Amino acid sequence: MAIDKNFCMSSYLAFRYIEDDGKDFFNLEGVHHRNITPIPDSERILVKTADDIGREIEKQITLFDDKKKGILLSGGMDSAIVASYLSGSDAYTFRFLNGEYQKDELARAKYYADYYGLTLHYVDISWDTVIKYLPAVMAAKGAPLHSIEPQILQAALQAKKDGIEVMFVGESSDLIFGGMDGLLAKDWTMEEFIERYTFTKPEDVLVEPVSMRYLYERYRSDADKIDFLSFMDNVFSVESSSSYLNAFSVAQVPYYDPYAKLKMADKLDLYRVRHGEPKYLIRELMASRYPEIPVPNKVPMPRPVDSYFRNWGGPTRPEFRSDIDISSFTGNQKWQMYCLEQFLDINEPL
Repeated sequence: MAIDKNFCMSSYLAFRYIEDDGKDFFNLEGVHHRNITPIPDSERILVKTADDIGREIEKQITLFDDKKKGILLSGGMDSAIVASYLSGSDAYTFRFLNGEYQKDELARAKYYADYYGLTLHYVDISWDTVIKYLPAVMAAKGAPLHSIEPQILQAALQAKKDGIEVMFVGESSDLIFGGMDGLLAKDWTMEEFIERYTFTKPEDVLVEPVSMRYLYERYRSDADKIDFLSFMDNVFSVESSSSYLNAFSVAQVPYYDPYAKLKMADKLDLYRVRHGEPKYLIRELMASRYPEIPVPNKVPMPRPVDSYFRNWGGPTRPEFRSDIDISSFTGNQKWQMYCLEQFLDINEPL
C-alpha cells in the first residue's frame, strides 16, 4: 500500500472519495479507505418499462418477507416508490432544525407513509448529532466523508433500536434512470466537464495539490470531448454508494437498494432528459403509485450545511492554504474542508 497524503487529500476534495485503492493517507493500522464495488452488469436485471421497474422492486422486497423492514423515506420519488411496496413497515425521515428545514419535503414523506400504511419515525438531526457520529464513520471508512454519512448512521442506529432487520434505500435510481439532469444537460467538452463535476478544486484549498485530471482523461472520447455517461457509471456510482455502505456497516444494519440491481434495457433517451423529463420511467411509475399528487421534482438528501458553516472561519492546519477566501465556497465545500481537517487532526495531530 502506497502512502500519499497529498494525493488522498486532493482526490477527496475533487471527487468526495479516494479514487485509488492502492493509496492511503497514513501508514496507520486500520486506517484504510473502503470503496464499494458496483454490481456487475451480468448480475443486473433489464427493465424496459415503468411496470417492469415496479415488478422487479416488489420481487426483490419479497425476498425479505421474514425480516422486520424499514426504509429511509424522503420527499422524493425514489424512496416513495420503494415505500409503496412496504406497507406495514417502518419509515425513517430526516428532520432538521426542529422541522423548520424543508417543510414541504417532510409533508410529502408523511403523505407517502400515510398513503401506504407505514409507521413514520423522525430522525432529528442537529450539528451536535453530526459531530457525535462523525468519528465512527470516519474511522470505519479510513477517510473523510460525504456530509450525509453521520446522519445515515444516526438513522440506522435508531432503526436498529426499533428492531429493524433490513433497511431499504432508493439511492441508485438517479444514476441508473437519468436523474442527474444537470450532468446530463449537454455533451460536454473535457474542460467543461472537469469544471462542472469537480466538487472542490484541490489547488484552491491545498498547499500541495495533486492534479486529478488523469481520471477524467481515462474517459476522453474525442479530441475535446468526454464520455461523461461512462464517467458517471464508474466514478460517481462508487462515491455515492460508498456512503451508504459505510454508515450501515458501522451500525451493523443490513441495507438494500432495489434500484441497484436494475438496468435500462433501452438506451437512455437524453432528449427526454434534456427537455423536462429526467427519470422519465421513474416519473411514470411514481404517477401510477401516487395518482392523486403531482410528481415531485428531485431533491437531494437534506442537510443544512450552509447553516452549519455560516460562521466557520475555515481550516487552519498547515496542509491548507492560508489565503483561502472561505466566503467564496458553498456549504458542501466547507463541509469537505472541515471534515478533511477533522480527519487529519484525529490521525496526525499537530
